[in-house]
Amino acid sequence: MHLPRQLGSLHDLPDTPEAYDAVLADVTEQALARLTPEGSLEHPDCVDDIGDTSLGITSLLALAWQRGKDPRLPEAVARSTDFHLRERVYTDDNPGYPNLRLRDSGFPYARYTLAPGAHPIGDWPSTVWALLQAVDLLDLADGLLTDEQTDALREMSRGYWRWLTEATFFNPQEAGNQAIGCVVGGLMLARHLPPEEGEKVRSRAIALYVEEIRAHRVRDRGALLPPEHGGAWDNNYGPISLSFLAQAHRISGEEIFAEDGEAVARYLDARLTSGGFDCGGPRYSEQHSGFESVLGLRYFGHRIGADLGRYRGDTRWGRYAVKPDGGVDGHFAWMLVWQIQDTTPWHRTPSTEPVRHQLRSGGVSVAFDSKMTPSLVEADGTYFLPAAVNRQHGFGPVVDGFLLCRPMGETRVRDVRADGLTAKLVTKPVVTRDHVLRHVQSLYVTDGTRLWTTVAVERLPGEPYLLAGLPYVADDGDRLRRIADAEVASAGDLWLTHPAGEGPEFFDARADTTQELAAFALAADPRGYGNPDEGWSHLIASTAIEATPAPGAPDDLHVFAVRHGTSGEVFDPTFTRVSEGLRVRTESFTAVLGAPAGDEHGEPILTLRG
Repeated sequence: MHLPRQLGSLHDLPDTPEAYDAVLADVTEQALARLTPEGSLEHPDCVDDIGDTSLGITSLLALAWQRGKDPRLPEAVARSTDFHLRERVYTDDNPGYPNLRLRDSGFPYARYTLAPGAHPIGDWPSTVWALLQAVDLLDLADGLLTDEQTDALREMSRGYWRWLTEATFFNPQEAGNQAIGCVVGGLMLARHLPPEEGEKVRSRAIALYVEEIRAHRVRDRGALLPPEHGGAWDNNYGPISLSFLAQAHRISGEEIFAEDGEAVARYLDARLTSGGFDCGGPRYSEQHSGFESVLGLRYFGHRIGADLGRYRGDTRWGRYAVKPDGGVDGHFAWMLVWQIQDTTPWHRTPSTEPVRHQLRSGGVSVAFDSKMTPSLVEADGTYFLPAAVNRQHGFGPVVDGFLLCRPMGETRVRDVRADGLTAKLVTKPVVTRDHVLRHVQSLYVTDGTRLWTTVAVERLPGEPYLLAGLPYVADDGDRLRRIADAEVASAGDLWLTHPAGEGPEFFDARADTTQELAAFALAADPRGYGNPDEGWSHLIASTAIEATPAPGAPDDLHVFAVRHGTSGEVFDPTFTRVSEGLRVRTESFTAVLGAPAGDEHGEPILTLRG
C-alpha cells in the first residue's frame, strides 16, 4: 500500500506566469460551466466547508480577468458576488454555537454547514476563510464590481471582522492557522477602510497576533511555534500557518511576521527529510497540504536559504482544492491568489549550516526530537520511525526491557564535516531503571548515501541490544510505499522483530495500516478534534530492528554499530581504546569519540576522516 496524501515535492510544480495562467484558464472553464442561474459557483457535492467556496471561485475569476481580460468573466464575477451577498451571509446566531461572547449581535458570519445547528463549531474558521475571499475580491474588484457591490462587500467584510473579534471568543479551536488567517484578514481589510478606522483594525490585528498567538507559542526542538489543535506542529496546518505568516509580512511589512516565519521555516527545514517526507502532528500526521503551503515554503525558503519546497505535498491539491471527482472547490482559494501574486523564486539548494536537530547530506537525513533522539531516519530512499518496546519509543540501547534514550541532564552535540562526510556526535546522560547514571554517546556519520550509527555506553548488565528503528515507508516514484523490512547491516547480530501482542497497542509493519490510523485508533479524541496523534504515544510495542553489541569492543564498553542503506561492502567495524577516546574504524571512515566528559567546557570532542 501507499501513503494516501504525501506525493511529489511542491517545488516540482511549474510556477511560471504561463503555468499559472493555464491554471486560471482551467478554473475559468470549470466555473463558467458550473455557474447556476442564481450565481452559485459551489461544487454540487459540497456540504462541509461550504460558506466561503463560491466567493473563493469568484476571486479566482477576478484574478483571471485582471490578467487576461476574458470578456466572459465580468458577468460571472458580478452574479456570483451577488449570490454570496444574498445567500451566504448569515446574521442570526447559529443554534448551538458555543463560542459566542455576544448574543444576537447581528454581525454577519459564514457557516461551515448551511443547515442551522449542523456542526456550528466550524463557523469561526469558515468566517475567517470568507473574510479572506472577500478582501481578495476587494483587491481585484476594479473594473468588475459596481460601487454598490463594492460597498456591500466592504461592509460585509467589516462585519465578518467584528463577528470574529467581538461577538465570539478569538481562536476558539486553538488552531494557529485559523488565528493567523484571521489576523491576515484584518490586515488586508484595513487597506479598504477609511484611514482612521483602517489603522484601528490594523493595530487590533497585530495586537491579536502578539497577545493571542505569539504569547502562546509552543516550544519544540528549540523553536517557538504557533500552537495547532493541542500540538506544536501539524503536517497539514503548520505549512499553512507559514503561508499566512508570509502573507502577513507581505501585506503589513511588520518584521515580527518575518522573524516568526523564519523561525518556523528553520524548524521545518530541520525536521523535514531530504526526500520531503515528514510524520507527526496533532490532527494530520501524514496528510500533507498542497497549494496551501506553496506561498510559505517558497517565501521563507528563499529568506532562510533552504530548499523547503522539497516538502512532499498532496499534489492532487497542487493547484487548488478539489472534490473526489477532481472538480475545483473554492476552499482556501486565497492561497492560490497570493502565490500567483507573489513572485519570490524557489530556493532549491539545501542549507549547508549545521543544525542541532538535523543531520543531512545528499539522500540521507536524521531528524532529532527535543531530546536529541532520532524522530525520523532516511537512508537510500527508505524511512524509519522510532520503534517501541514496553511503551517506550525511540532509538537507543535497551537493557532488561528499559530503553536508554531519555536524558537526565544536559545533552551535548558536536557537528563535524570532513572528506565528504557529515557527522554528529550526541552525548546524553541517562539513568537506568536501577538509578545508575550512564553516558550514551551516539555517533551518526553519512556520505550522502548511507548512514552509520555507532552507540557506545558503559558496559550494561544482562543482554542489551540496540533499538534501531521501525522500517516504515520507501520512495516509489512520486509515492511513498509502506514497507516491513529494510537494508540494515550490523556489527553484531541483527533481528527484525514483530510484536507478539494483538490489538491497536501493537504496531506490526506487515499490517495494512499507517502510523496515522494507528495513532487515531488509540486516541482519546475523535479524529479531527483535540490531539488524536497523542494516541501513538500509547503504543506498547512495534516492529523493530534490533542489533546486539559489536564484538571486539573495549571490555568496559558496550558498543553497537549499524549501517542503514544499501551497500555491497562488508560491514566489519573495529573499536579501539586510544588516548583521545574511542576510535571507530569502518570501511568508509575513521572517527575518534572523545571521553563523555568532553573538553574543558564539557562539550564532546569528535575527530573524523575518510
